[in-house]
Amino acid sequence: MATREIDLNCDMGESYGRWTLGADAEIMPFISSANIACGFHGGDPHVMRKTVELALRHGVAIGSHPGLPDLMGFGRRRMDVTPEEVRDYIVYQTGALREVVALAGAALQHVKPHGILYNMMEADEELAEAAGAAAMGMTLILMTAASGRFDARCRKMGARVASEGFADRAYQVDGRLVSRKVAGSLITDPQKAAAQAVRMATEGKVRTLDGADIDISVQTICCHGDTPGAQQIVRAVRAGLEKAGCRVKPLREWM
Repeated sequence: MATREIDLNCDMGESYGRWTLGADAEIMPFISSANIACGFHGGDPHVMRKTVELALRHGVAIGSHPGLPDLMGFGRRRMDVTPEEVRDYIVYQTGALREVVALAGAALQHVKPHGILYNMMEADEELAEAAGAAAMGMTLILMTAASGRFDARCRKMGARVASEGFADRAYQVDGRLVSRKVAGSLITDPQKAAAQAVRMATEGKVRTLDGADIDISVQTICCHGDTPGAQQIVRAVRAGLEKAGCRVKPLREWM
């Protein structure tokens, strides 16, 4: 099997105040890129700083994870926003994290929209263009859903895009993720998540929830930090990718 590079990312730093979400300390050693929440859907200035420090200790590349201004809904509730508002939200949050990272002596690698905002860009070309323009203006890699409209539109604009696949989520036949409200949408078995990640990385294929095989081309694979048993899933995915001959490295080192 041919050796290839792949990035393994995870959404991190989504705790807030006295409320803790995720197992960041256990997950960080096994990923190559961290998407750090910037305060709108999760995270706060202190969590941002601590998460940046944790990432740098483990040599993990850092990206912003900007969401809609919906802290109570964890950025998963749809909002009526304009392209200009989306661009401002992305730039504002990324700018805050960029300064935290700069003070730690490092630089940002990428930006990955969070939650429903990420999904909204699949359905609305103008919102996708707003994200692409923001990423290009900040000279950052933009993570987008592999084989989707968001991905295609931003590539056409000339944005530096990393197509993303998901190890711990089920897919529909149209290439979109199955809604979290549907049974089976989350893959919580570490070995099943690892097998899905390996197949995406090495074969460019993924099996949908109803058993069909579809094409998918990825440069980065995500494991969600809030999926039950996330630390075991990430370990298994990392081990599976390496066993399959993949070199797990940050996007900035090879893309």
